[in-house]
Amino acid sequence: MMPLNARKAVPAALAAMLAVATAALPARADGTFPTSLATEDQQRLEAFDTARAEAVAEARAGGSPEDVSVLDEVLSGEPTTMEPAEMAGIWRCRTIKLGGLLPLTIYRDFKCRITDDGGGLRLEKLTGSQRTGGTFYDLADETRLGYAGAGWVAGEAPMQYGSDPERNQVGYLVVLGPERMRLELPLPQFESKFDILELRR
Repeated sequence: MMPLNARKAVPAALAAMLAVATAALPARADGTFPTSLATEDQQRLEAFDTARAEAVAEARAGGSPEDVSVLDEVLSGEPTTMEPAEMAGIWRCRTIKLGGLLPLTIYRDFKCRITDDGGGLRLEKLTGSQRTGGTFYDLADETRLGYAGAGWVAGEAPMQYGSDPERNQVGYLVVLGPERMRLELPLPQFESKFDILELRR
């Protein structure tokens, strides 16, 4: 570790260069997803593909033709990449619940916000009775980002991942272009088998 007096001696020019370099780094958390998650949440991610396939099959078999058409549109598109700064801002967002209590439920649009504050790229659902907030993580698979967050009900204080295991949410964000993304959450704690939060501009 550098002694305190040595730190003070770092030339101002070098300090400025370091600040610029740090600011240029992608503002996403990395290196700890999914190994930092609770065991049960790691297991949910391990079951992601199976849960998704089963839930989509239930939704298509039992949902109304109109809702299934919306689901097919939501599931369409090819993954791409986007810089954190481009992801930041206000998004329209709607939740689609697949499987479980009902085969397919599609909610109306609410408001979500993604912030890029240099400490991590974060999501918060700002309106509606069911809220969520969490952090995105870089993955080796560059076509998606990891997500660890928590859900709460409007009127409650916002929650963070790990503060209550029953409120934890984990999943993957798929970027589909500058105007559309899809946050996919396997095996939610309540109601459904698979949730999708579609974000649109």
